[in-house]
Order: sequence, then structure tokens, then C-alpha cells
Amino acid sequence: MTAPAPAARTRPLEGLTVLDLTIALAGPYATFLLAGLGARVIKVENPGHGDPCRTNAPYVGRDGVTLVRTHDDDVSASALNRLRGKLGTTLNLKHPRAREIFADLLRHADIVVENFSTGTMDPLGVGYEYAREMNPRIVFCSLSGFGAEKAAGGGKAMDTIIQALSGLMMTSGEPSDGPVRVGVPVADMVAPLFGVIGILAALQQRERTGVGQQVDVSMLGALTSMVAGEPFDLLEQCGIPQRTGRMVPRLAPFGVYRTLDGWIAICAPTEAFARGVFAAMRQPELEADRRFETRDARVANVEALNELLESFTAARRSVDLLDLFDRHGVPAADVRSPRDAVRDPRVVQRGETVPLDHPQHGRVADMIGQGVPIVFSVGTTGFDGPAPAIGEHNDVVYRDLLGYSRDAIASLRADDVI
Repeated sequence: MTAPAPAARTRPLEGLTVLDLTIALAGPYATFLLAGLGARVIKVENPGHGDPCRTNAPYVGRDGVTLVRTHDDDVSASALNRLRGKLGTTLNLKHPRAREIFADLLRHADIVVENFSTGTMDPLGVGYEYAREMNPRIVFCSLSGFGAEKAAGGGKAMDTIIQALSGLMMTSGEPSDGPVRVGVPVADMVAPLFGVIGILAALQQRERTGVGQQVDVSMLGALTSMVAGEPFDLLEQCGIPQRTGRMVPRLAPFGVYRTLDGWIAICAPTEAFARGVFAAMRQPELEADRRFETRDARVANVEALNELLESFTAARRSVDLLDLFDRHGVPAADVRSPRDAVRDPRVVQRGETVPLDHPQHGRVADMIGQGVPIVFSVGTTGFDGPAPAIGEHNDVVYRDLLGYSRDAIASLRADDVI
């Protein structure tokens, strides 16, 4: 008896349709992930002006990379990255005729994702209550700065605002430094991760109940919950500063150390790793030094330990140190630039970062973008196409999906509805 042939590798969310009403980064990143996991994502943009990420410098075009748009077909690197795999449609949600069209889209959708300011969609008649009325099975994800409830308040939210409010800015840097903004827009990236987790959970619950729901994620709540994962205030009560710069004193030796030609990270919180550090330093006698013989002792004497270790690393090249620590079983790594990091063959091979092409001109720049950093044993990930132009797929969505006639679509265009 022969074994059955293995099923073709498909993407996990194939068969689901997402209405993407998002702009900028937090929302588009959520729908980017859903598209990469196989959902059909219909990106709905205002016909007069599309997603503002389309006007983010730098631009990629026939001349390569430029800081300003010089040709009509130049495309923002942000748009090339975030809008991949989506169907580009237009709909002016402020137009009186838009509500009826939005209802037709809702009837064909499983998921809506929006990240407008709280209270924006309800006055337009296209908020969650209307979506639920048109399609009780809809999963409606709202990503906002402070929560979907009107009482949440808080005004406009952007990544730096949320980093400031969450306390994150006061966790990095030296104690004497001013606030340090994390370079990666972490608030804009963390909230959509929780949004996608919530969407998948709501879809699973819908399988049991037949009813959808609203998934409400705030940027402030998502990032602050992560800050709360470290007991900064308790450590400060114990004498460890809230801001510890390059080091993590409570895990000593643990941090970033200067080398002769750069920096390396060393993480040795266990007894075995610490012994490996001392052996690599050719000072095994430090194991019996009362200051360093236990983890608690090393934490209590962290400044002396780091001074010894950095005097050792600062006199040697990074490549030699990495080889030395590897031979002694100590976790260590070179501190790399973003350019080098995103081109690491390990992440490129797994599709966690990917080369990006211009939709018309192909590989005109050495641009690396985000992939979907999940590898399935049976499923797969990927995108159906490059970032669409504004309204590029209006006919595909309105004629082929909704069944509108050519005359009806022409009328909608003439009236500036789409």
C-alpha cells in the first residue's frame, strides 16, 4: 500500500478576505502579515490621496534610490515594503454612496482592520456596529493609540508619543542621559502583532459560535504591557539603576563590550557561561574569587566584573574574541549595522527578510524588506504581488468580486466615489 501524496503547501489563511482600511505603519503592518499568511487583502484608499506611507522618503524608481520623488512612477520604499500582496482599491468613505458599497464589501469579507483615530469611523457610518449589522460574522480589528472606547481619549498617537508615554524611553541609555527613542518604531510594530493575535483568536471563536466580534488593541497598552515585563522599579529599590546603558547588571556579565575594532555582545548569566568567560580571559581563578563565585555575587560586584571583562575585550579584535568565546561555550555576537543584519544569509534563506523589486523597473536598488518570520512544516508564506498603485485593482474587486457592471463602475468613478 503506497502512502498518500503530500498535500500542496498552501498558506494558512487562504480563503479569508480582509478589508484593509489602514494607513501609515501600525495598521498596514497588521494587514501585511495577514497577506503574507495567505489572506486576500483588499486595501481601501481614498481616491484623492492614498495611504500617507506612499509619500515617505526614500523613493525607488528608474534612477535608483532618491530622497525626493523625481518621476511619476517612483514608489516610496515604505509602500514597496508594507503594501505587498494587497489588492489596491479606492473608496471615498465620506461620499454618501460609499456606505452601500462598503456594505457589499463587508458581505464578502471575514476581517476588517482599521487604525483611524478613535471615533473617526462611526460618524461616517462605517464603524463596527454597522459592520456587524451587515455581516454578523465579521472580525473587526481596531488599532488605535489609546483604545477604541471614546472614554480612552488621548488625542493623536504616533510611535514616538507612545514610546514616551509607555516609559520605554527611560529604560535605554545611561542614567545621566536624556530620553532615548528606540530607533525601530517599536510601538507601531508591537500593536499590530497583538492585533493579528487577536484576529486569529476571534476567528477561532467564530468557528465555535458563528459570530464575529471587535478586536480592540491600543498602542499604549501593547507597549506598556511589555515594559511591565521587567521589574524596573523593584530593581531600582535594590540599588540597580533603571537605566543601565550597555549592560544588564542583574544578569552579570551580560551586555555590550568594547573591542579593539568595534563592539560585541556577551551574555553569560549562568554559572557555566561565567566559567567560560573566565576561562576565555585566561583567568580561571576568578571562579573562586568571592566577588564572582556565584551569580548573586557577580551582580553585587557588577562594576568590578565589567571593568575586568572590558579591559580584556578592548585589547582584542572582535573576530578573535568571538572565536575565543565560542570555543569556551559563551554566547557572544558581533554588533552589526542594520545593513549587514538584514542581509544575513540565515534570515534571507528563511524568507524573514527578502529582496524587493520596483513594480515596473524591477531590481533597481539593493533593497531588503520584511518577510513573514514564521516557518511552517506544511504551510508556507508569501505575497501575491508587489505593492499596488492606488486603485489598481478596482475592476478586480468591484466587477469580479462584487459583480458591479462596467457602467456602474464608470458612474462611481465619475462621481468621485472610487
